[in-house]
Amino acid sequence: MRVFKFAVAALLACQLLAAPAFAIGDPSEALPDPAQEARAVAIGQQLRCLVCQNESIEDSGAELARDLRKLVRQHVAAGESNEQVTAWLVARYGNFVRLRPPFAAATWLLWASPVLALIAGICIVYLARRPLPPSPLSEAEQDRLRKILEQ
Repeated sequence: MRVFKFAVAALLACQLLAAPAFAIGDPSEALPDPAQEARAVAIGQQLRCLVCQNESIEDSGAELARDLRKLVRQHVAAGESNEQVTAWLVARYGNFVRLRPPFAAATWLLWASPVLALIAGICIVYLARRPLPPSPLSEAEQDRLRKILEQ
């Protein structure tokens, strides 16, 4: 029984490791020129799958990612540079299509958000742990204190 469980776990691990290899579902999708295919893959690794949002279009198996891979390969085959292909996709889908958007005035909050969150957390912890000043004694408490101190 233990061997069976190990075999099933090993098979599942192999399938997970092989998943990105099946991203290009159809081998005819690849460009015939190896240099152009390498360029298309490099461009695709920098572009976000708009369905998965945390994978590149080269790693995703979504239909939209497949369509974007085809578009990238069409533009590369047409002789466009990497920058031209990326600019075309950014013009169509916005900077969100990039896995690493450039630092610009419109994206400064995105890039600064980890630092701002850290500063906000430090301020919250400081304010929560800060001792509060004691409230002044009421007249009754002052009278009671005087009586205790006079004894």
